[in-house]
Amino acid sequence: MKKNFVLSHPKKPYQRLIEEAKNEVKQYIKAERNKALPEGADFWGFNCKFGQTADKARAIHEGDINTNISSAQSQHWKSFYLEVIPTPKTRAKRSED
Repeated sequence: MKKNFVLSHPKKPYQRLIEEAKNEVKQYIKAERNKALPEGADFWGFNCKFGQTADKARAIHEGDINTNISSAQSQHWKSFYLEVIPTPKTRAKRSED
């Protein structure tokens, strides 16, 4: 998912657009996690970028998506760019002590 979320609409309030954006991202991640994993992978990880535009986007952790959207809300951004790319990953083995 590479998307520029526009936070202005003639009939919808700003807060509602923020909640719609958060919900859309949540639904996308949920759908991607339900897809079949490739051979040798343990789970789906996500490479994420967030910023006002695609050029200004910086890498963020998947768990910080809602925090960053809320930060954009508090700064009254008119739009923001979010990139969420699913990546198959494997768990690191614990060392036996």
